[in-house]
Amino acid sequence: MTDRIKATVISASLGSSFMDTIGASISSPAISVFNSPRFAVFPGFCDVHVHFREPGFSYKETIGTGSLASARGGYTAVCTMPNLNPVPDSLEHLKMQLDLIEQSACIHVYPYGAITVGEKGETLADLEAMAPYVAGFSDDGRGVQSAQMMEQAMLRAKALGKLIVAHCEDNSLLRGGYIHDGSYAKAHNHRGICSESEWGQIARDLELVAKTGVSYHVCHISTKESVELIRQAKAQGLDVTCETGPHYLVMDDSMLQEDGRFKMNPPLRSKEDRDALVQGILDGTIDMIATDHAPHSAEEKAKGLEKSAFGVVGIETAFPILYTYLVKPGILSMDRLVELLCINPRKRFGLSLGCDYSVWDLQASYAIDPKDFLSQGKATPFTGWQVNGQCMATVCDGKLVYKAK
Repeated sequence: MTDRIKATVISASLGSSFMDTIGASISSPAISVFNSPRFAVFPGFCDVHVHFREPGFSYKETIGTGSLASARGGYTAVCTMPNLNPVPDSLEHLKMQLDLIEQSACIHVYPYGAITVGEKGETLADLEAMAPYVAGFSDDGRGVQSAQMMEQAMLRAKALGKLIVAHCEDNSLLRGGYIHDGSYAKAHNHRGICSESEWGQIARDLELVAKTGVSYHVCHISTKESVELIRQAKAQGLDVTCETGPHYLVMDDSMLQEDGRFKMNPPLRSKEDRDALVQGILDGTIDMIATDHAPHSAEEKAKGLEKSAFGVVGIETAFPILYTYLVKPGILSMDRLVELLCINPRKRFGLSLGCDYSVWDLQASYAIDPKDFLSQGKATPFTGWQVNGQCMATVCDGKLVYKAK
């Protein structure tokens, strides 16, 4: 890894002199390299799975607030999911989102186009018209239930040179579940979501990938079976990548509480699943970490595990959580974390890294408090967790887009 993209450390105190140094380097074509055990400069992180809720649901998040929250988390590029209103299933609908991005994003925001019209799984969206403007195609939030429809989408995406980015979920196996079908669900009389609802559709899709030759990416894997299926697919030479989220790597269903901020889809799984995911990021089966940043209103998340909306926020806490609970204990190297947060997602999705970087105080210690978030969403399972690592500044395209107060 070159110094240009390698995590480096800064020799300065974060006072005015340090910010002057950063300001001077903003116009530089390369990231300045410093030397100290406390401060680190990282290339701009890239999250290929976020929900900025606009157009259609700006009471949850906007492109403006979502991109600013991303900058606070050290991110300079994100890919936004298409469960919007209108769904970006045609160039006309997509243009509404592109215009909002142009008007209000402070970082690079790359939208996905939907796989099917309205994300209903019935008719292919206008993939050809959207292809030049999107990061890939996804019906995130809903699994494509028809194998025939998914095969058609894969063939069309392959012809267009675009990724299929799959939310894998078999609706016939959900049975009204809303947390993992594990020990917590049984002990507290909750309806569970079985692991097969995820890995079963991944297995189906991998057969279609072998048949069509499409470039395929799996969203937010959470089960040990999913890890093994993807490991086998890679061994067979299939063009497959995948992501998991920070919460799946440091939490499991034994840590659930009767609170909507612990409800996400897929759900927190068992300790065995968590261990398999960690092994997957260590051995390269899992290519990247994405937050699935999914803001909702306070009212939507205040209805307990059963009735709250699915989804938690995470883009402002991803690096501190991963650094504190995986890197500092020696589970994961810092170089590998940078690969997972920046290099691999950019490489897979063809997203360039210009003069984009963030500056971190690695010794800053604090408890996560959602009141500090710049996102409109405040529901996080990490409330109160003690972490190290505070983003002091983020630069995107040579411009200072975030500075800590």
